[in-house]
Amino acid sequence: MSFSCLAMVDIGLTHVALPVTDLERSLAFYATYTDLRPVHRRDSGTGLRVAWIGDGTRPFVVVLIESRVVDAPLRPLGHLGVGCASPERLLELCALARSEGVLIADPRDDGPPVGLWAFLRDPDGHTLELSYGQEIGLASTPTPVTP
Repeated sequence: MSFSCLAMVDIGLTHVALPVTDLERSLAFYATYTDLRPVHRRDSGTGLRVAWIGDGTRPFVVVLIESRVVDAPLRPLGHLGVGCASPERLLELCALARSEGVLIADPRDDGPPVGLWAFLRDPDGHTLELSYGQEIGLASTPTPVTP
């Protein structure tokens, strides 16, 4: 099959990959705090389990790759950022995160274009930013891609 005849939708930034030590635990964390859900799962038979999680709004996924150790987790300046549907939802999630001991930076409103945001720590030490009002969709203009 020739790929040149297919209309590709996955042009540009398509994924970011994170090592995790327990795939199911990480899937549960991201399902709790985000709208990211598995869109693909694979077990290579070598014990390497992989899940792609996405929110279905764009052709972009976070690839969770199970490994024995996570040597360099994303830390606050290096983080995944996920926008919430409302400030109330962000505050609800932060209250849950606080009760579960995973809130690492309390909600803070820095005004436009940064908006309301908070940092959480996932089970492997990666930082997840929850936000509302960052207006990234307004700040970035899509560039048409010609195949």
